[in-house]
Amino acid sequence: MSKTWPLVPLWEILTKSEEWIGIKPDERYREVTVRLWGKGVVLRREAAGSEIVADKRLVVHAQQFILSRIDARNGAFGLVPDSLDGAVVSNDFPVFTSNPSRILPSFLGWMSRTSSFVDVCRAASEGTTNRVRLKEDRFLATKISLPPFPEQQRIVVRIEELAAKIEEARGLRRQAVSGCDALCRSIIFEQSNGISRPTPMRELVRLKETDVVVRGDEMYLFEGVYCFGGGVFKGQCKSGMEFSYTRLTRLRSGNFVYPKLMAWEGALGVVPPECDSLVVSPEFPVFEIDESQVLWETLDVYFRTPSVWPILSAASTGTNVRRKRLNPADFLSFEMPLPPMSTQLLLREVKAKVDALERLQTETAAELDALLPSVLDKAFKGEL
Repeated sequence: MSKTWPLVPLWEILTKSEEWIGIKPDERYREVTVRLWGKGVVLRREAAGSEIVADKRLVVHAQQFILSRIDARNGAFGLVPDSLDGAVVSNDFPVFTSNPSRILPSFLGWMSRTSSFVDVCRAASEGTTNRVRLKEDRFLATKISLPPFPEQQRIVVRIEELAAKIEEARGLRRQAVSGCDALCRSIIFEQSNGISRPTPMRELVRLKETDVVVRGDEMYLFEGVYCFGGGVFKGQCKSGMEFSYTRLTRLRSGNFVYPKLMAWEGALGVVPPECDSLVVSPEFPVFEIDESQVLWETLDVYFRTPSVWPILSAASTGTNVRRKRLNPADFLSFEMPLPPMSTQLLLREVKAKVDALERLQTETAAELDALLPSVLDKAFKGEL
């Protein structure tokens, strides 16, 4: 905080709200919660009064300031958005109304997203390891640097201008990634239209056998597959004593893998180099790709395309939606429209450039994410 602004205790600018209402079993209520690390106040659920285990709740209003007693030390606080005006919270979430003659709610909202404000909440919390709670009297006694109204207004305007530019940059990045994905899909689905050959997967891939014998005294690094085309990722490291499988499958870069239960939701992908040598349980069929017939890029793009997932769902078996399984035999019988090799080689060339671009964007995303905290740090030091 700026050393040139006067110090003001929080109790001078925040008044605790005590607007409680009785909960009626036959009425519906919106309950809110607060995300960690300045991610804001959000809807937790809509529920009937009969589902709420309390006879009263605290009402919140737009632009009030709310904290989590348990997680304020982890950045769980923020302003109530207009969309949640009139919602309710439990006593675990103290609610405060800001003094309109002393501080702009928007100034308080941005200030609360600084690391120094998190430090304020951390210093005002105490307790044993799993029972740390915010102490309201200590919190309200904390002094903060508070500029006069005109300076608050100037700072808010400047922060919002820069935040809008950062969000615009994020939007352009998302558009670029989406455009790259669309380009790769168009090579398969548009340029190959009319010349693709329906081909059963058994002609393109070979199911691998489980090849790792589990030992209780060894550690195993598992992989996972995100739904909705998110791809393969590194999962948890577990001891052989922590699971019941006696055999696992070792992954190799370029293998194709999916979980039987979630394939119909787009949880399929090619193993990237960083996941080489990870393991999966027998619930994850693993396939070697015959690249004389199909390139890994073709399979990766095709099976991570949303329009393909309903077709996979139809090929899956199960008594209800959440238990549908794509068994290896059904997957091997599944027919995909196989583009000619010339089209696949074009896709490989394009995808190599797209992947390089996405790696660059991933690197710059971290820099982009660091911009707003840097802006806020300067703003509340009086340097913006």
